[in-house]
Amino acid sequence: MPIIRRALLGVALTLAALPAAAQDSIKIGYIDPLSGAFANVGELGVHHFQFAMDRINAKGGVLGKKLELVPLDSKANPQDTQIALKKVIDDGIRFVLQGNGSNVAHAIVDTLSKHNEREPAKAVLFLNYAAVDPALTNDKCSFWHFRFDADADMKMEALTNYMAKQQGIKKVYLINQDYSFGKAVAAAAQAMMKQKRADVQIVGDELHPLGKVQDFSPYVAKIKASGADSVITGNWGNDLSLLVKAAKDAGLNVDWYTYYAGGLSTPAAIGQAGKDRVKQITEWHSNVEAAALDEELDAYKKKYNEDFYFLRTRNLMEMLVKAFEQAKSADPVKVGIALEGMKHQTPTGEVYMRADNHQLIQPLFVSTMSAGMKRDVENTGLGFKTDGRIEAKDTETPTTCKMKRPSA
Repeated sequence: MPIIRRALLGVALTLAALPAAAQDSIKIGYIDPLSGAFANVGELGVHHFQFAMDRINAKGGVLGKKLELVPLDSKANPQDTQIALKKVIDDGIRFVLQGNGSNVAHAIVDTLSKHNEREPAKAVLFLNYAAVDPALTNDKCSFWHFRFDADADMKMEALTNYMAKQQGIKKVYLINQDYSFGKAVAAAAQAMMKQKRADVQIVGDELHPLGKVQDFSPYVAKIKASGADSVITGNWGNDLSLLVKAAKDAGLNVDWYTYYAGGLSTPAAIGQAGKDRVKQITEWHSNVEAAALDEELDAYKKKYNEDFYFLRTRNLMEMLVKAFEQAKSADPVKVGIALEGMKHQTPTGEVYMRADNHQLIQPLFVSTMSAGMKRDVENTGLGFKTDGRIEAKDTETPTTCKMKRPSA
């Protein structure tokens, strides 16, 4: 009997210790493509968030706990995302990161809105760092979703304002991925170019399958035949690097107006052909005057042997930690309420999270791939040079969001 009692006591002590062990860290799920055509994008995100969390943990973590990243593979499709999201919920993870792409983000918002209403004690907060379909903070907005990147319309507004001043632009070709974000980019480009430069012809408006095209030469041939002098594309990952590589191989001489030309193997694919011709609209690039970042950029490259690309991952994690501290809790509802309306000082200036639709408002930069820069990209010898800065307040757009909030 004493032996049995000792055994039972051992089991009881083990069980009693489990909750405490589980609370040693605050786990944050990460659902992005870790296999398939966009695995390089997902891996880059893992590196950025792990880097940010390591630096936070080195300073003592938050609420007396360490942050722990839990990567899960979305395979860039909503079906596999649902499987990953179920694991997040079943494992008691209360925060999830995602950014690629908007079809996956919509699936997460829909699932969490239903789950969190049904099981508020197991609610999960969604922190979006790159999925920029405008609908996510408009008609499809949710209390449970916060976006830390400018949406497609905000970026296109800034990009077309710049393009409207370039008198050499006469013919523009649009090529985008065939899903919600790509369609949003194309629609915004059509409307805004027409409004700002009625003399500019849109000579092509092409949508192609997401992550399925291995040879973009037929698309490049169409662009070449159209006589376009400029191309607007929201493509990302391999869909962008393969496109520009095919254009380079075909000798297509156009100016590229992009959202994502600054990373993900694209600069290396373009090489010197991108000099003075490839432009991007971003929240940051490595030659923006932000001396405070120099040590971090060097440390990141030393650790991962790649360029630091997403400043927004740093901003997101700093704001999340601030929300934890203000709420004095890791409860998703309390953290969400703390994030609403939050102002935060970043290396590029003050940013703020709109309370009415959970869209981060931040400065944006139009930049061009150029020689002679302090920092190059992907060892090309070319870096991005700022053409124009758009202040945070000037990027804000109207919203149709009508948000239902939970009780604290």
